[in-house]
Order: sequence, then C-alpha cells, then structure tokens
Amino acid sequence: MGPSPTRREKAPPLPDGRLNMNPPDLTFWQLIAEDLRTHNRDILAQGFWILFWHRFGNWRMSVRFKPARMVLTAIYRTMYRVGQWTCGIKLPYTVQVGRRVKLEHFGGMILVPRCIGNDVTVRQNTTMGIASERDLNARPVLEDEVDIGAGAVLLGNCVIGRGSVIGANAVVTKSVEPYSVMVGVPAICIRTRHPAGSEQADHCAEPEPEAPLP
Repeated sequence: MGPSPTRREKAPPLPDGRLNMNPPDLTFWQLIAEDLRTHNRDILAQGFWILFWHRFGNWRMSVRFKPARMVLTAIYRTMYRVGQWTCGIKLPYTVQVGRRVKLEHFGGMILVPRCIGNDVTVRQNTTMGIASERDLNARPVLEDEVDIGAGAVLLGNCVIGRGSVIGANAVVTKSVEPYSVMVGVPAICIRTRHPAGSEQADHCAEPEPEAPLP
C-alpha cells in the first residue's frame, strides 16, 4: 500500500476574548471618532453602531475591576444582540478589527473571520467564517485595504491579500494574492491592480471560453 494522503493542517487557535484587541494606537473615544468619520459622520449609520459596540466589547476587557466589568459585559451582550436584530450584522468582539473599517450598507452580514485589517470596506449580504465544522478555527484573514462586494462569501483558512477586490457574489475558499480582482463561483483572479489603485493590463487568469451555441 502507498503512503496515506497528508491531512491538511488545522488552523491555529482563535483569540479567547480575554484581551482588549482594539487598535492600540488610539484611545477608545479616538477610535469611535475615527469610525464615525469613516462612516461619513452619519451618526445613524448601522455599520458605525455595530463597530461602536464591537469596540466597546473589547474595551471592557481592559477594565480590571471585576464587578464593573460584569456590568459592562451585560451591556455589551445586550447591545450585541440588539445590533443583530435591528441591523442584520453579526460581528463578535473576538474578531480583531483594524482602523477605518467601513461596513457599507447593512443587512445579511455574518462577519466572523479571524481578523479584518485597516481601511477595509464590507458591503451587505456578505458571509465570512468557517468552511467546515471539522475545523472551527479555520477562518479568513483580511489584510489592509481589501474591498468586499455585496453578497461575497469568504470561507475557511484563507488570506485575502492587501488591496484585493472581491467582486459581488464571489465565493472565496483559497488565499488571494495582494491586489487581485476576484470574481465568480468559485472565485478566480481576472486581473491585478497597482498599489496606487490603477489596474494593470495583464490578467491573472484568462477566463474560460464560452461554449458555442447549438
């Protein structure tokens, strides 16, 4: 008999939620002010309030006085559920979120990746999380400046490279090189982008030719 096939290594453990994982270079209120500017200073933006309570959930973990932290935890858990019910957005505080993240529009957003980098935009009806219950730690990593289109699905232990664009309704289950433009089911890279934002002429992959009509 030949050698048995190599099993895919499992993802490392996820953060356990015992630490404040807010970006360390700003205070809580400075971070909230930046989030508000990122959401065009719209105090009623659903994405802003989801991030507010996400930041709050992390900040409370830095409160050392346990009775006070218990009260803050009760407030966070209540508002976390209210955010799901009223905004249709799930973003647990255990997901590490960078600066200037914009949750564009709202509704149908299940955001449970491993982490989200700086200057990331996420739109409605997006799903990020596990691909299989066999590995509950295998979740996507979104690097800085990623742009996620409406209806996109990102699953499993994959890295979405810096500056990449994930097209609407694309399904990504494998890592994506930086500055890639991904479309389709399953997603393929159709071109790459310069870091400055202008697109290169060469394609990552040629699209498959269409079948001739009968």
